[in-house]
Amino acid sequence: MNSLLDQIKKRRIALELKQHDMMMRVGISRQQYQRLESKGNPRLETLELVAKGLKSELLLVPQEKLNAVLAVLADDIELPNNQTQPNKEDGGALADNPWQGLLGENE
Repeated sequence: MNSLLDQIKKRRIALELKQHDMMMRVGISRQQYQRLESKGNPRLETLELVAKGLKSELLLVPQEKLNAVLAVLADDIELPNNQTQPNKEDGGALADNPWQGLLGENE
């Protein structure tokens, strides 16, 4: 898995944003943002601002659920741990609610 800072950089590039663009989106200078991407140890507040500027969310995922979350994010319809795709009687198809039951919740 990539480090969080690598993920931030990849997301910025995917949105076709330059480091300079983050100044207007996040409110920190290009130099500050460049330092964050290269070797930063940002505060949680800064990470939350950067995530918002990248139209993203910070999320803690339990390690035992990581593969399942990554599979859903990759649009993989095969669920880990021999789980089956929910049917209409169980609340809809996986495409309707790919997160259903993923973190051990019933809804």
